[in-house]
Amino acid sequence: MYRCLIVDDEELARELIETHLKQLDGFELVASCNSAIEASKILQQQSIDLLFLDIEMPVLKGTDFFKNLIVKPHVIFTTAYRDYALDGFELNAVDYLLKPITFSRFFMAIEKFISLQNTRSAATEIEKITPKKDDFIFIREDRKQVKVLYDDILYIESVKDYIKIHLSTKTRLIKYSLTAFEDRLDERFIRTHRSYIVNRDKITAYTKQDIEIDTIEIPIGENYKTNISDL
Repeated sequence: MYRCLIVDDEELARELIETHLKQLDGFELVASCNSAIEASKILQQQSIDLLFLDIEMPVLKGTDFFKNLIVKPHVIFTTAYRDYALDGFELNAVDYLLKPITFSRFFMAIEKFISLQNTRSAATEIEKITPKKDDFIFIREDRKQVKVLYDDILYIESVKDYIKIHLSTKTRLIKYSLTAFEDRLDERFIRTHRSYIVNRDKITAYTKQDIEIDTIEIPIGENYKTNISDL
């Protein structure tokens, strides 16, 4: 059962979407709100799978409201204005419906949503049967092989013939080249400088010149700027 929320300042528009939803199996209307503020309270308390969101509303526009949501459900934008279509799709909306919304057009949007859900379910099943890669690495330190979790690594720094592995709780120094060590890491790590590799999951901010991991600033080398483009 897909849980839905309708947000529109026009009562007739809300009632029309509700009428369309009642003709479909597998969809439950959790609430129908006349403002983004009211919807915000619902989203804090309820789990929502699909949001029907009007764009042009008083106080807070639907697009601005959706941009600021931390947890974003799938959204179908509704509006009387064609000018907002680009805004809707830039926010990865399932669809963009122009009022008055006919059932045939509404059904098409619902089919898109179901297709997205089926694709996600299939991807989840594939992930379940795909063997996971190791999430750790062993390094030689003081004549011992020491286990280091990838998730504990903040960044790696080259220091002459050694590398410093900066962890969340300590720093380990081992004799190794940065390039050779890079080959042992997984896709969450990116080279940002000839002397630095960072864990992209730990990045808290970045500019064209440097990357921040909390209060630590790590430079971005000119030859490595393309590595940052997919952050």
